[in-house]
Amino acid sequence: MSAPRLSRAAGDAGPAAPVRVVHLGLGNFFRAHQAFYTSAAGDAGDWGIAAFTGRSRRLADELTAQDGLYTLIVRGPDRDEYLRPGSVSAARPGTDVDSWLDYFRRPAVRIVTLTVTEAGYRRDHEGALDIGDAEVRADVAALRAGRADVAALRAGRAAAVVTAPGRLVAGLVARRAAAAGPLAVVSCDNVADNGAVTAGVVADLANLLDPALAAWISGNVSFVTTMVDRITPRTTPDDVRTVAELTGRTDAVPVVTEPYHEWVLSGDFPGGRPAWQDGGARFVADVTPYEQRKLWLLNGGHSLLAYAGSARGHDTIAEAVTDPVCLAWLHQWWTEASRQLPMPASDLAEYRAGLLHRFANGRIQHRLAQIATDGSQKLPTRVLPVLRAERARGRVPVGALRILAAWIGHLRGGGAPVTDSAAATVVEAATGPLDEAVRRVLAYLDPALATDTDLATAVIDLVTQPSPS
Repeated sequence: MSAPRLSRAAGDAGPAAPVRVVHLGLGNFFRAHQAFYTSAAGDAGDWGIAAFTGRSRRLADELTAQDGLYTLIVRGPDRDEYLRPGSVSAARPGTDVDSWLDYFRRPAVRIVTLTVTEAGYRRDHEGALDIGDAEVRADVAALRAGRADVAALRAGRAAAVVTAPGRLVAGLVARRAAAAGPLAVVSCDNVADNGAVTAGVVADLANLLDPALAAWISGNVSFVTTMVDRITPRTTPDDVRTVAELTGRTDAVPVVTEPYHEWVLSGDFPGGRPAWQDGGARFVADVTPYEQRKLWLLNGGHSLLAYAGSARGHDTIAEAVTDPVCLAWLHQWWTEASRQLPMPASDLAEYRAGLLHRFANGRIQHRLAQIATDGSQKLPTRVLPVLRAERARGRVPVGALRILAAWIGHLRGGGAPVTDSAAATVVEAATGPLDEAVRRVLAYLDPALATDTDLATAVIDLVTQPSPS
């Protein structure tokens, strides 16, 4: 991988680019992906990013102390490359509501991007905004208190706004009042049709506040759908030491990533955008085929290895994919998923071969415990579409069912520890006699699955099946 042109060179902070993009979800993936692509743009000097954390201020403070600069360690199978993206012009804690609203009021800001994870969209099982969520209800109350008074919002009456939909709507209230012009909102999470998902939860919340606000958003805000891909594990203390030893720079917050990266976007940018294509981004009429390929093959494969691989004693993707049993299960799942993808068989074979190469990169310590988080949010998009399509054709897809069975085993105490936004609900559902537990968990994912006797029986058999040695 050749180094892209960066907006600020290593060792030279230089002037920060003017902020024209606001990002929610300041973390490793954002810095390895969207910030990387923006730094690689030929017009990067015109498109600085103000990036906000979810809630904590640690990363924002550490990046601010480094003028927004950080080391991107591109870790290939044989060697590392050290880049210095310079597109983060400001780093702010998510609790800084005043700055968040101020940026939305600026006409120069044209784009808002998001990396808030699947759970961050706060949807219910029907895909609408979950108005039963306590934090969503608190956001509604805070926004109602200040919806007609931007000064009141800035004075702190919206300080309780903590969800991603709530923050977006608070910002759009401020933008509308300031007559700051149109805006593009770009979701960069692994959620199917993420542009429509974002538009939906924003519209649901806006309609609860004021239908006129929802109408203004519909006419002035575009929601761009994207597919994003770049494996980015958590940074370790060893990574921090390595940067200091090999570059001579003290960097508290480096990011490790793989050489491969992909970004496919579809939608309108009424206020313009950076030349992301310079870094390899593609703009297409329909993201769906790319999105499904990635969600089902890469992300679905990751979920399989996270639950089944950790149950077999593995800690990382690289370890699990070299286990012949896990590899056979992975190919079985990929064969089922590939049948549902509208792409040439040769293209899918090439993509699968590339995934195996990426997964086997042992120098990327992608922990199964990290991937196993929030299965309740991930499996409905990564596995269920393939499962439903296979059942509609009269097949019992063992590869897909194995992922569900491995997840149920995980919820029952096997493999990686459970970290899930719905942990209380799904762990309770998975507790007790196995046949009842399987049906409860399947019903949680989709009530129709629990009434499919052949499917439920197959999952029970897979959970109880002894793992090959």
